[in-house]
Amino acid sequence: MPARSHSTAEARLFPVIWAPHARSSNSEPLPGKIGFRELLLRSHDITGLAVAEPPAHSALLRILYALTARVTRLDEGGPGDWGERRMDIVEAGRLPAEAIEEYFATWGHRFFVFDDEGGRPWMQDPRLAEQCDADNTAGVNKLIVTRPAGNNHSWFTHVSAQTPTPPTVSEAVLNLLVWHFYGPSGRCSAREVGGVKSASVTAGPLRTALSYHPEGDTLFQTLLAGLTPPEATVRRDVDLCPWEWEELPDPETPPTDRTGPLALLTACSSHALLLVAAEEQEDAVADAFITWAYRGERIPRDDAYLIWQISQQGNRYPRPADSGRALWRDVDALLLYEAGGPARPRRPKAFDTAFEVAETLRVRALGFEQEGQAKDRQFVEGSTPPLLGFVEEDAPRTEAAVGRLRQLGEMYGRRLERAVRKAWSLYVNDPKAEHSTWSAEAGARYWPQAETEFWSRYRRLDRSAAALDAGLDRKATRKAFFALAERSYESVTAPLTSHVRGARAVAEARIELYGGRRTTKGTGNGGTAGSGPEPTGSDQGVSA
Repeated sequence: MPARSHSTAEARLFPVIWAPHARSSNSEPLPGKIGFRELLLRSHDITGLAVAEPPAHSALLRILYALTARVTRLDEGGPGDWGERRMDIVEAGRLPAEAIEEYFATWGHRFFVFDDEGGRPWMQDPRLAEQCDADNTAGVNKLIVTRPAGNNHSWFTHVSAQTPTPPTVSEAVLNLLVWHFYGPSGRCSAREVGGVKSASVTAGPLRTALSYHPEGDTLFQTLLAGLTPPEATVRRDVDLCPWEWEELPDPETPPTDRTGPLALLTACSSHALLLVAAEEQEDAVADAFITWAYRGERIPRDDAYLIWQISQQGNRYPRPADSGRALWRDVDALLLYEAGGPARPRRPKAFDTAFEVAETLRVRALGFEQEGQAKDRQFVEGSTPPLLGFVEEDAPRTEAAVGRLRQLGEMYGRRLERAVRKAWSLYVNDPKAEHSTWSAEAGARYWPQAETEFWSRYRRLDRSAAALDAGLDRKATRKAFFALAERSYESVTAPLTSHVRGARAVAEARIELYGGRRTTKGTGNGGTAGSGPEPTGSDQGVSA
């Protein structure tokens, strides 16, 4: 294999979905994978990325946002109005071809995956070949996040630790990005710098977080909608991506210059990697070094595609990826500048202006349910119908309605869980009895139906200023979610109702669907009153 090969700008590495109107420039069919240069040049002919793993998709989008901002010169706030300059590009219908060609003519030599001629392989640190132990590398099974490494179980594929199958360069590059953004903290391969050897690393900037992205009908719309206006102080000759650095940073000190939007998108990794080409296979990676990138504290996280919220201790943190939580439950936190609740969730910064690109934008959520250190659980991905035309700035009357709709759906989900828990504990006569099986079954019945109900009513909301509360029928909405919870409860508890003890437990616990027993005000003896029929005149249990 040549010393310099596989340019991410030119090689067919990144899978895409072509739009129906896209045509090849020759008689051959359109390629399933392309490089960065063609991807930007033809973004208006591409529906979206075809990356199967959500964390790789999320990481690749951030790289593309940075490249888009650079070639459109939307990487600075001026000259003129930033929003108007972006709309000029939207109206042009494609990214500027001349600027794209000029950019890769300037920086193309920094986009090679393998560069052994004293160069700078893309998003890698060539110094690791000397600073790490070549006999104790991480290996390709560690690099590919869907492969088992060490003594872990096989879930996605079976591989051998002794004779690992070399991944393709495309697969390796996507997983390289996953490590940069979602890599674990804790022990890693040892790296010796300045005579001091250490083997400890902090977590990647997106680890455990769920990432939200505006998504248009084409990749062109998606990339422009994902850009955020820079602060007036940002300068493109200072706000650099890793492949634009004149020199590699000093690993002995934590970086302090990663404050501009492009640096925040691409240059906040706490991991350093180096891919080793397979000698006998042209399109394969034989090995990988994975270690720490710098010593010191973790770079403060400030990402424009996360929902930021406040913990009970007053600390700011991103909403975590949760495979058991449907995306519709985050809708009001995406549409409203600041949604209510004790966590005070703050909408992703990218959504403040995304709706200006198109009112038919959807939201795609991408993430990786993980622990802070080594344990990875499950990929998380979801998408919404066209949504961003309902953002608070564009449709202020929908604010309360969207929040109330989501709150009602969640309220009856919580009541259902309490009801099945209580039914089981009454049946076995043990308040601490294990109830996870029933709770899981009830949730599996309720939440998918609640999601369908939510989107059905969401689509009927009236965005006009004339409609009070956006036309949401509160009484009908409460009844609809209550009916879903009741049917789920009856299905889950049905096996118990064939005998007296079980039927009594099911009947007594049913009250939790109505909100449980409530203390009657004004009773001096602390008595309680049972709930009556499902309330219809007020939003009991739901905050506005």
